[in-house]
Amino acid sequence: MYSINTRQLIITKKLRTKVHNQTKNTENNRKMHQTILEELLKLNDDPRVHGVYLHLPPAALTNRVLNSLKPEKDVDGLLKDLLKCFCFCTGFQQLTEHRYIFLHRAVGSLVLSSLHSLFSFIVRQNVVRSCTRWLQEQQYKPWRLRSLKLQPLTPVPSDLQISRAQTAKPVNHLAEEIGLLPEELEVYGRSKAKVRLSLLERLNSQPDGKYVLVAGVTPTPLGEGKSTVTIGLVQALSAHLNLNSFACLRQPSQGPTFGIKAANNLVAAAIDARMLHEATQSDKALFSRLVPSVNGVRRFSPIQISRLRRLGIIKSDPSSLSPEEVNSFVRLDLDPEKITWHRVVDTNDRFLRKITIGQASTEKGLTRETGFDIAVASEIMAILALADSMEDMKSRLGRMVVGTSRSGTPVTAEDLGVSGALAVLMKDAIKPTLMQTLEGTPVFVHAGPFANIAHGNSSVLADKLALKLVGEDGFVVTEAGFGADIGMEKFFNIKCRASGLRPNAVVLVATIRALKMHGGGPSVSAGAPLPTEYISENLNLVSGGCQSNLKKQIQNAQQFGVPVVVAINVFRTDTPAEIDLVCQLAKECGAFDAVPCHHWMQGGRGAVELAQAVKEATSKPSYFQFLYDLQMPIVEKIRTIAKRIYGADDIDVSAEAQRKIDYYHEQGYSTLPICMAKTHLSLSHLPERKGAPTGFVLPIRDVRASVGAGFIYPLVGTMSTMPGLPTRACFYDIDIDPITEEISGLF
Repeated sequence: MYSINTRQLIITKKLRTKVHNQTKNTENNRKMHQTILEELLKLNDDPRVHGVYLHLPPAALTNRVLNSLKPEKDVDGLLKDLLKCFCFCTGFQQLTEHRYIFLHRAVGSLVLSSLHSLFSFIVRQNVVRSCTRWLQEQQYKPWRLRSLKLQPLTPVPSDLQISRAQTAKPVNHLAEEIGLLPEELEVYGRSKAKVRLSLLERLNSQPDGKYVLVAGVTPTPLGEGKSTVTIGLVQALSAHLNLNSFACLRQPSQGPTFGIKAANNLVAAAIDARMLHEATQSDKALFSRLVPSVNGVRRFSPIQISRLRRLGIIKSDPSSLSPEEVNSFVRLDLDPEKITWHRVVDTNDRFLRKITIGQASTEKGLTRETGFDIAVASEIMAILALADSMEDMKSRLGRMVVGTSRSGTPVTAEDLGVSGALAVLMKDAIKPTLMQTLEGTPVFVHAGPFANIAHGNSSVLADKLALKLVGEDGFVVTEAGFGADIGMEKFFNIKCRASGLRPNAVVLVATIRALKMHGGGPSVSAGAPLPTEYISENLNLVSGGCQSNLKKQIQNAQQFGVPVVVAINVFRTDTPAEIDLVCQLAKECGAFDAVPCHHWMQGGRGAVELAQAVKEATSKPSYFQFLYDLQMPIVEKIRTIAKRIYGADDIDVSAEAQRKIDYYHEQGYSTLPICMAKTHLSLSHLPERKGAPTGFVLPIRDVRASVGAGFIYPLVGTMSTMPGLPTRACFYDIDIDPITEEISGLF
């Protein structure tokens, strides 16, 4: 049974005493009202408080005070409508305190003590009613979602034109429709809002909905439309089948990643500043600056206390440290050749892949080679996507290894003393962003890790919040980057381990174009016209792609024990015979179902058949299992992925990779999951090998660790963490009208 928060009753009692004292002096009335209003605002926004009753003197119960209390938290019944009102008790209390004689004459035989008993009973009754209503509101129920109508046009306009033609609902209206409370929302403009993590606490007892992953066949360089399938599927479920449904997507790598960039580059700045200070100062000078005297007293900060404990120093008084302990405390002694942390920027810039820093005279000649990564390649982005709470994120940030000391000891962000500041920079970034589809259905857009050197999935927190909001009969659909061999495998082996969540089904997206490529068609290049094989019917190529890549990716999903629905993302050049052939062969290859999707042209209406297939698939048992045990040696985990997911005969581990594997084992990292960094254009390490290659050995060139994120990532072949711009970059098409400020060419 739920009850009013005990902490709140104590606060109210103290507040009442304070107000009584202030009412003795009329000059303090304004201050008294301000005190009450401030407290009421706190109570209104506190999800732990389910009801408030105002036992205050008459002078304090002004209209302004009464109107400040949220009606849903009013236990006195002061603000309820007549149909759903509480019994009013506060007024009677005022009468007993100030008009006893009149009241006594009015009721005859009633005495004051019996009135107090009555008031007490009414208050308790109202508390029960308030908590019962609150409990009922937490239980699953279909949303009262107002979907937005689409007017499909032929030919289909550009994405930008389609977006501008639709008027989105105010985000606070959408939030109310899906059961969010106003205090759980931080609105940014009209169309987006951050959602506070307190929602998880409020809906803790709510059963989760169905969990669906959208993956794909090995893509062409043009992409096969997993994101559009995700949106179309959710629109079909919500707007057309009237089922509570949420899409969870990764965010783009540009503007929304400013928090990531700031935190990442703060670590980089702290590394180089610390190396400079250690090179130019004595132990005594360093200690004096790291633990400054304030009013004649030196104190360690909590982060510094943590470092002392990791060094095995139990002391907490700075003056009690021996010279040897001071030396251990102030010297990280980073090896410049073994610093693994890079700075990041939001844009592709190949000329920042390798740079030299520290060339100014003020840096005392302490130059070193380093480089930049793109922001979404940062370990902090992966941490944002895998953390399941603020506390977990802070802990992961502190565990990040930024380099190695000359003695071979890993140096972490917490050793630098920067983990608390990182958490502060990320305190807003950790909250998922609520947005909506063209049909007004909810979407969480949160985190954007690369799918090569990171796990390529949206955040754990977005999925968890969405699963609670949709309720046990609802659906949460999330997308994994690149092909199923990369994004899906990492979703299962990394993300599901971190979240504890288990999927109910996989939607495997395929296109006739990609299947023709895997069936032996000519190469496909971004920006170049498609060869005729891709725009005319060719059943032989389609069949070859189905029997190779599609079949292998279906088998990959089945290794994890979940049903697979194949979604054919239909293009205008696809023929009915090609579509029917894919549906037939996909089922023969083991898919639960295979259906064509026309959401690109028709919106949610074009994905209703897919939605029905997914609904049926999730009603079947799911026997989820991981691909490997974390206790297996690092090399064996890599070999398992290479052989069972990619189809390799074996792996070839370089001497450098083996040296690092041995080092990670010594440091206790061998139980981390594996995040393979390889090309997304082939199941093998060679982009030109299409279909389902066999008879190859997978080369492991290097192995690195993202200890904070919680995985080890082997590098297969040559992988770059900083993309370069093509000859004709997209900025050639982007412009703004200086008069109307209308932007063109974005998409």
